Amino acid sequence: MTEVVDKPNRHRRWVTLVVAGLLGLAACSGGGDEAADDGAASKSPAADDAATTTLPPDTPGPLTGLATPNAGRPALVVKIDNAPAARPQAGLDKADVVFEEMVEGGEVRFMAVFQSQDAGSVGPIRSVRPVDPEVISALGGLFAYSGGAPQFTALIRKAPVTLVGVDELGSAYTKRRDRKAPHNTYSDTAKLYAGAKSDTKAPPVLFVRLAEGQAFAPLGVAPATHLTANITGRVKADWDFDAAANLWRRGTNGTPHVVEGGNQLGFTNVITQFVTYKNTSSRDAAGNPVPTAEVIGSGKAIVLSGPNVVEARWSKASATAVTEYTDTAGAPLALTPGASWVTFAPNGATTAAR
Repeated sequence: MTEVVDKPNRHRRWVTLVVAGLLGLAACSGGGDEAADDGAASKSPAADDAATTTLPPDTPGPLTGLATPNAGRPALVVKIDNAPAARPQAGLDKADVVFEEMVEGGEVRFMAVFQSQDAGSVGPIRSVRPVDPEVISALGGLFAYSGGAPQFTALIRKAPVTLVGVDELGSAYTKRRDRKAPHNTYSDTAKLYAGAKSDTKAPPVLFVRLAEGQAFAPLGVAPATHLTANITGRVKADWDFDAAANLWRRGTNGTPHVVEGGNQLGFTNVITQFVTYKNTSSRDAAGNPVPTAEVIGSGKAIVLSGPNVVEARWSKASATAVTEYTDTAGAPLALTPGASWVTFAPNGATTAAR
């Protein structure tokens, strides 16, 4: 896989998404290989005690709507690799939310958001991309990453987050000998949370949630137990409903997507959010342009929750605003409490549900 060579180093309303029927959108493009540079561990400044507001242990978490003793602590966003050599990853199954973005070469990377749970191992951790600040600015909290091109690291440094990357908190990172570089940089959430400042706040509520026992039944909802999304020319996501666990199980390119230990990824809600991608002036070592997604604005989405699929709309007013999801009539969508996966799929990416 070709790697990019980096130079020195209101209340968001979650939609009860509505769609009668399945969507097919025109297929999207893919590219060559993954870009991204990883920084080397350097300075490791002393960190303040991690900020956590003490709340009753049965308080619903702002990211999942499920009771957690960690409801008052900040969000921790970790940039995770998804090159074939990076799989199986560690820690993705403990994330409250995962954002999936297309990067250069038609590959994808993840931003895993932790808050209600911890992960003893998380990685491989990789470099920042230009869309990352516009996704994480609404969450605040901490951002963990490993290097990046100067023009992209400059963007993340302007975001309203605390950076706990390799360059800021190097002592929190480990280079694993059983993995080949650059897919060998790992950490754990406890070490990363140690870099939080004392005034760091908990994230806002990201999604409108259904009440306990309330069914996901928005306008236009249709039964479904499978969704295929051709995210890029090189990455196809398959989601299959696991009725026993009430989760959507992830497959990537025809193979169950598992984490270390063998567990297949499963999320309560899955959103495929269609966005416009544009190429930046940056290219990887193979000459592939580095794309960025336009996540500020509005567009279409497909939402899975329970054995159901629905068509929806998304809108985001600014980088610091929470994305709002509505049904096609404009009513807020409420999701089932639980972890959620959001894919930023290119406009025109083909999808099929059944």
